[in-house]
Amino acid sequence: MHRVVALVHAPQSTFELGCAAEVFGLERGGVPTRYAFSVCAEQPGPVVTYAGYSMLVPDGLDALDQADTVLIPGWLPIGETPSPRVIESLRRAHERGARLVSICSGAFALAHTGRLDGRRATTHWARTDDLATRFPAIRVDRDVLYVDHGDIATSAGAGAGIDLCLHLVRTDQGARYAAQLARSMVMPPHREGGQLQYAAPPHPIQIDGSLAPILEWATARLDEPLTVDDLATRAAVSPRTLARRFTDQLGTPPGQWLLTQRITTARELLETTDLPLDAIARRTGLSSPTNLRRRFLRALGTTPGAYRKAFKTNHP
Repeated sequence: MHRVVALVHAPQSTFELGCAAEVFGLERGGVPTRYAFSVCAEQPGPVVTYAGYSMLVPDGLDALDQADTVLIPGWLPIGETPSPRVIESLRRAHERGARLVSICSGAFALAHTGRLDGRRATTHWARTDDLATRFPAIRVDRDVLYVDHGDIATSAGAGAGIDLCLHLVRTDQGARYAAQLARSMVMPPHREGGQLQYAAPPHPIQIDGSLAPILEWATARLDEPLTVDDLATRAAVSPRTLARRFTDQLGTPPGQWLLTQRITTARELLETTDLPLDAIARRTGLSSPTNLRRRFLRALGTTPGAYRKAFKTNHP
């Protein structure tokens, strides 16, 4: 059982905390429970929230000593420096191998530990300039949904926290389990961390056609050598118009979306079948085991064989 402990701070944002609790803290029928979720604060007791009520938090910082993942669901106001006790507790957890994760403004608390220095990190688009100014040693990425270094991860605002949490579940438990969890939450199963944040545009974006039919059509034909031109022809638009629609509606170009679907399907086949790599490569349109390995390694930092070994038989 992977232990996730959320460190809350008054006044606490309830949405960011709710994102973490929804992914890691609820038992769902038909989905095995693989996480134990709890909440702690520097001072146990009532913690005021921005929603107008207080919540009772029974655990103190000692809870972080037992965590596999320490999650900071926002830290407001961003100008408030965590106490030396909090900073030391976060550093100690990281040193013994716990993963540190922030949602939205929680990146500011992580920044004070020094563990983000020299690394890419993100936060809500409205606060990225503040993060870059106050912590110049951090390479702030203003556009992405989340950044995951394995031992430490940061997300953009609010909804991107759910994307990061589901990404962490996928990393821990595999694509099939993450998809089960996402379906039970009525959430899309995967959004890439490199997709754009939906910062306020200079004028409202006009969606000039639904992508749903073309997405469904392409997903059913991943074993074929589809190209962006094929997608554009099917949608009866130019490749340039298709690219604009994908960026507006999905935050990613069509070629990257198509590759992500191929890799996701490959992951599911590795987890659920004994098919050899050449068969999986053909079924996902990745043409050959060599190309499958190359794409897999670039996207996930591991090989198909190692991924199958980790996720094929580990869990019921």
